[in-house]
Amino acid sequence: MADGNALDGVVVLDLTRVLAGPLCAQMLGDMGADVIKVEHPGRGDDTRHWGPPFADTEAAYFLGVNRNKKSLALDFKSPAGLQVLKKLVQKSDIVIDNFKPGLLDKLGLTSDWFKTEAETVIRCSITGYGTKGPNGGMPGYDFLLQAESGLMAITGEPEGAPMKLGVAVVDIATGMNAVIGILAALNKRYRTNLGSFVDVNLYNTGVFLLANVASNFLVSEAEARRYGNGHPNIVPYNLFKCGEGSLVISVGNDGQFKQFAECVGHQEWISDSRFAKNAGRVENRDEIERLIEIALSDNGADYWYNALKDSGIPVAVVRTVSQSLTHPQTIENGMVVEMQHSTAGLVKSLGLPITIDGMRGRSENSPPPLLGQHNTEILEGFLGMTQAEIKELTNQGS
Repeated sequence: MADGNALDGVVVLDLTRVLAGPLCAQMLGDMGADVIKVEHPGRGDDTRHWGPPFADTEAAYFLGVNRNKKSLALDFKSPAGLQVLKKLVQKSDIVIDNFKPGLLDKLGLTSDWFKTEAETVIRCSITGYGTKGPNGGMPGYDFLLQAESGLMAITGEPEGAPMKLGVAVVDIATGMNAVIGILAALNKRYRTNLGSFVDVNLYNTGVFLLANVASNFLVSEAEARRYGNGHPNIVPYNLFKCGEGSLVISVGNDGQFKQFAECVGHQEWISDSRFAKNAGRVENRDEIERLIEIALSDNGADYWYNALKDSGIPVAVVRTVSQSLTHPQTIENGMVVEMQHSTAGLVKSLGLPITIDGMRGRSENSPPPLLGQHNTEILEGFLGMTQAEIKELTNQGS
């Protein structure tokens, strides 16, 4: 492992599957932690089978959030497997699970057990709704939580149906929230030498993602509505048709609006009481957006992109995923990383979106593991188990 990574020497036990938990563990691994991923011996992580597409026999979904990990195939519901799990917990710094609430308690890994047998270990639990309230303890998928948190109600065209986002944004943000909580608990442990219980759930994350839309309601008590690609508080801030093609134009303040009006040749908007201030533009949203599209119809998107960019106006083209992932900015920022996989060959995935002292995680990433690939290394090397103990574990189907 390369020297100088932020989490060098930190051991993470990853008991999670699907997206939020594996993403959290991968981010910690990217920052230098040694991550042990425990999987069911027969099937492994659910996402190993979520395809197509596949790279050889490996699902792209699994490959995207499981690099920099070692895989241990273990049935910890067997007596021998449970003992191995407990030893792994005690030798780890961080344990992450996304089981249904109460599963670890049933196995004997209660909060009291952690306090007496693993007092320095940080445990992070990722659930659908948490343990309290009318939905406490219920399982949750991203789609469900986008619906129940209010995110879908504000996504889509005003006259259309509610829409989910194109990616599992609640899962992703929950994984990142888990990273934040774990790092805070790790910092606390440096002061107290005690572990903490970090509780993260998809429901809270979905509600938290309402952000300024929630604030609008909490201040005004007016129900939020869908604005399509528009913004509830800022105008112009939308996708606009040009003579050919379209552009996203985001005017964030009155000074930018003055520059925008001058750029498109309509200085009269600056002195128009309906448009001079943002509050007026929000009130007269339909009219100013209609006038903007008339002005932009004189030239194509390429012309207006360059003109607006040169005038300091925030502007963007709408790229496809392939255009985004191959764009020079993406490549320069190191957001696509490559690894050599033992069966799938060259594998690419999204890089860590953070740099620390100029380093974007590890200098060399290890590819997502095969199921049980590191059994011997973990059981013998990390836990110090004998061949006889490993044989007994195998005999119990673990």
